[in-house]
Amino acid sequence: MKDGFIKVAAATVEVGVADVKNNVLNIKRQIEKADNLKVNLLTLPELCVTGCTCGDLFLSEALLDEALCALKELCGFTAGKYPVVTLGLPLKENGRIYNCVAALWNGNILGIVSKNYGDSSPIFSVSKETQDILIDGQVVPFGEDLVFKSENLSEFSFGVTIGKHFTSIRNKAEALTNGGAAVIANSSALNETPNALSKRRNAVSSISDELSCGFVYADADYSESTTDTVFSRHLIIAENGKLLAENLPFGDDTFIVSEIDVKNILARRVRNSVERDTAASCETVYFNQEIAETILTRGFDKNPFVPENERLLSQTAETVLNIQAYGLKKRVSHTNCKTLVLGISGGLDSTLALLVAARTLNLSGRPLTDILAVTMPCFGTTSRTKSNAVRLCELLGVRLKEINIANSVLSHFEDIGQDKSKTDVTFENAQARERTQVLMDIANMENGLVIGTGDLSELALGWATYNGDHMSNYSVNASVPKTLVRALVSYEAQRLGGEIADILKDILDTPVSPELLPTDNGNLSQKTEDLVGPYELHDFFLYHLVHLNESPAKIYRIATYVFGDEYKNEIILKWLKVFVRRFFTQQFKRSCMPDGPKATEVSLSPRGSLNMPTDAVNSIWLKELEEINL
Repeated sequence: MKDGFIKVAAATVEVGVADVKNNVLNIKRQIEKADNLKVNLLTLPELCVTGCTCGDLFLSEALLDEALCALKELCGFTAGKYPVVTLGLPLKENGRIYNCVAALWNGNILGIVSKNYGDSSPIFSVSKETQDILIDGQVVPFGEDLVFKSENLSEFSFGVTIGKHFTSIRNKAEALTNGGAAVIANSSALNETPNALSKRRNAVSSISDELSCGFVYADADYSESTTDTVFSRHLIIAENGKLLAENLPFGDDTFIVSEIDVKNILARRVRNSVERDTAASCETVYFNQEIAETILTRGFDKNPFVPENERLLSQTAETVLNIQAYGLKKRVSHTNCKTLVLGISGGLDSTLALLVAARTLNLSGRPLTDILAVTMPCFGTTSRTKSNAVRLCELLGVRLKEINIANSVLSHFEDIGQDKSKTDVTFENAQARERTQVLMDIANMENGLVIGTGDLSELALGWATYNGDHMSNYSVNASVPKTLVRALVSYEAQRLGGEIADILKDILDTPVSPELLPTDNGNLSQKTEDLVGPYELHDFFLYHLVHLNESPAKIYRIATYVFGDEYKNEIILKWLKVFVRRFFTQQFKRSCMPDGPKATEVSLSPRGSLNMPTDAVNSIWLKELEEINL
């Protein structure tokens, strides 16, 4: 349960219909497997103690008595074992029969959840009000609105739903999450049909997404009676809309396991401003499960801003490009500007901004000659980047203007007494500010707008010259991280094709550089990722620190798990420290950043997206990283 990760498992049980003794043996095997893996929560199917297909045999006193004996035996079996186990059985109470799930832990019956909705059989009664019942000398809460909560890890709480009708399950799950449950354990018995697989998968994913919860789904085994129906032993684990684990229906796997981040779940509810009725009529049952190290086996998005699925990536690319273009289109219309002015360097960011500007004018039915791209070579400009910038402008059909700023910068050095051979921060920033001045003045001449090119990753790191490339009239890349910038340029290369694609591919192959230091025999002497670290790491840090609000130590743990084959732990820690340090110290640049559309789920705009003081101290975050032992 360290860092908010709990290990959960869904398992099915090979059953003999009404063969309770044999079923108990198979249930014990699954409990033992979960115990060996230090699973926090094990979910088993509906009515797995007896089999769900007993029909009118559920009316048999003999079967009900045997099921109660099995419950007592299984409760005793959990003594000294780690997992909380939820399993389904019929239970007779006060002269009525109920379809139930028992929650067992360490020799205790934590509670009995009754099925009171959806597809209940006429055999089974409903019990709306929670009450206490006596089982084997234990006073046990009994009802449908129970939330089970860990005393040691407050974020670990779960509720139980029973059945196969997902509309009913969703409604009950909402009531339980309103009552504080972070995870829903669903014991089900849904017979297989041609569309049942996709129905289950979509329902589990959507419920966990809509309700911001974990969802553990355990379905009946194909060893159930096949008199009229067949079951497929389908098992699913999901978190916040993402499938973490799933077996193959009708396959050999009877047990799946993954980790659910319950801290992230509750933080997501806060981020999304999901109002929960904490006074919901749920009774909370506490258990004291020891906190143990949770070994990670689940997948994480290595590039959280860039979908791995090619179809989804294309959809994302079109959506982001349209958000950028329509945002700019509105700004152009509102200001009645005649020209879009932008600096073009042959780098990724200015290339994407140029492509967005072209898309904007195409949407507006305006000629691309209303774009004025300005290339401003100076001390660090290479022939490769300059020629790519020039040729791309020619192929797109935009106006191009070259203004060599070297003499202006040298004159400025003389004015302020800067030694031109001293390649310090003044040497670099003077060039960036001169370029911005040129663009602003040209925009005045052209009745135009200066289009900003800086991206989200650079804003997070403060990798921009204050009042230099930091400033523009409208910044189209402001919420697009560098990894997604690459993906968007690659997408446009594929979409546009021809020689434009060749140029874009060469730009993608060019190392990222501000080109502010003199070249080394015409080659780049300054590579951004050598100075501040790999952008794939920084975008990962950005997503987890800013969007998920996770602690630095937790981010380090996940990053070493995800990137361990590519970067040594000390390298990951080094760049994480750089990110945390720069993120805090560079907030002053973001506090006065230009307007720009929110094109991804992360934005650092001070106008509502990130309300952060410029003088916040980062000592808490850095101290946590300093305490990490490599």
